[in-house]
Amino acid sequence: MWRTWRCLGRGLHTCDKWAHAPKEKVDCVVVGAGVVGLAIARAMAMRGREVLVVESGPTFGTGTSSRNSEVIHAGIYYPANSLKADAELHGATFAFNSSVLEGNVSSEGIEMLVCSSEPSTVHDQADENSIILCAKTVINSAGLHATSLARRLRGFPATFVPKSYFARGCYFSLVGLKPPFSHLVYPIPEKGGLGVHVTLDLSGQIRFGPDVEWLDLDSDAIYEHEFDFSVDSKRAEKFYPEIRKYYPALPDGSLKADYSGIRPKLAGPLDPPADFVIQGQRDHGISSLVNLFGIESPGLTASLAIADRVCTMLCEGK
Repeated sequence: MWRTWRCLGRGLHTCDKWAHAPKEKVDCVVVGAGVVGLAIARAMAMRGREVLVVESGPTFGTGTSSRNSEVIHAGIYYPANSLKADAELHGATFAFNSSVLEGNVSSEGIEMLVCSSEPSTVHDQADENSIILCAKTVINSAGLHATSLARRLRGFPATFVPKSYFARGCYFSLVGLKPPFSHLVYPIPEKGGLGVHVTLDLSGQIRFGPDVEWLDLDSDAIYEHEFDFSVDSKRAEKFYPEIRKYYPALPDGSLKADYSGIRPKLAGPLDPPADFVIQGQRDHGISSLVNLFGIESPGLTASLAIADRVCTMLCEGK
């Protein structure tokens, strides 16, 4: 079983952590406990692999998986037969609040330096601050950080890491009015997104969104930092005319800033849409690594199919 640790160890440089951290052999590591990572963990565990899921957040599904329109499922409200529960049932283990700092790719597998992402309380005990995972197989399902993580794997050719783009989508909720819709409303899609559409949560609350705001971010520079998911209430000024195209009676002052999500995209604002990228041995020549890049919408809907694809690639050496 996986042993937990709680201290980040910011008092040590990365090279010192490699020198002092204990090593632990593992079979299969999935980086990222979003819905796609959980689906992959479940599928691999069902095939008899010992799976460890490493997640920088405090629990599963706190990133892109729960910051969306909630059309497929209700965000973080996972039922008892959720992917996480199913993955655990088949033997997958989870290490939350744990971040992969960097890694080494070799013919025998992949070594990854992992530290707890919780606030540090002990700086002088390296064995409590970090650990080196020696994995036979690594599946990079890190979502917004997937390309940055791939670049931190020494021995992995940078030519196989695509450029990342980030698009934030904000949502506004309807306040002070009886919900005028009992179903979803999707306008004609706009470039980079599906337009400001209408979604309903399980309590009947109506939300409008998302819009598209392209972010000028360096994916490598923000790797160890949080994305900004705040919603500027002034963005409502752009929502009103869009919503009134199908809801003309929308009164001023009826929109309240709700939440936002960020899409990991492989195409910029002037580019045609890009497909998911699932890289295996056939692409980059490394049998122990699968990278998932640009898994945005419809990643939720496609999660189980993506998991089957990844397992097939690993089993058949693709």
